[in-house]
Amino acid sequence: MVKLTSFKVLSFDTYGTLIDWEGGILTAFSNTSQGQHISFSKSDILRRFHTLEKEYQSRYPNVPYSQLLAKVHPALSSELNLRAPTEDTSQQFGESVGSWPAFPDTAEALKRLQKHFKLLVLSNTDRASFAATNNIQLPGVEFDAVLTAQDIGSYKPDKRNFEYMLDFVHQQWGISKDEVLHTAQSQFHDHYPAKDVGLRSAWIVRPGAIMGEQGKKGEEIWDWKFDTLGEMADAVEEEAR
Repeated sequence: MVKLTSFKVLSFDTYGTLIDWEGGILTAFSNTSQGQHISFSKSDILRRFHTLEKEYQSRYPNVPYSQLLAKVHPALSSELNLRAPTEDTSQQFGESVGSWPAFPDTAEALKRLQKHFKLLVLSNTDRASFAATNNIQLPGVEFDAVLTAQDIGSYKPDKRNFEYMLDFVHQQWGISKDEVLHTAQSQFHDHYPAKDVGLRSAWIVRPGAIMGEQGKKGEEIWDWKFDTLGEMADAVEEEAR
């Protein structure tokens, strides 16, 4: 039986797994809604955002994430029957990524996991947005490598992103696919494409999360399942004893 400690690299999704993507988006959208009353529920806003984001990432695979968010912002405002935002307001929404908060367990869990694995980020964001997240929300956490959609030229769930990452770890570290464990919350963005390229994965559930939950009911497409990253760190340390 394969153990967690048999891997050498943990590849991470960031937003939704390490960072409270949903809470960050809701706060940023509220802050840029120009004081208008939003009659839709939080879950409805997130589902509409998720649908628009998928569409725009497919249409604009080479646009950096902060700029893509600025494009999504007026479309989301329209769907929610709000006034059209100004260009500056949409830009503010796009540049909000660095303010999205980390989950409470993230920083400590990463530091614990780093004692056992190389940590690699495979994110749909852009370099500047991730740097802001690392500096503001995860100070003191050092990743061994950061690969963004801006570097790759496509957005997950495109398999190209995972193939790019696997080529990187092989070329840079001499590490094979069987020694990489992909660690993520989103089934849509991460677990399905990871499975398609033959990667094992760990699902960080983040109970209550809405976006990315697009698996078939009862279908297990992951190899390990933990509610939080802290729980995963506990399991790794237990194996390592």
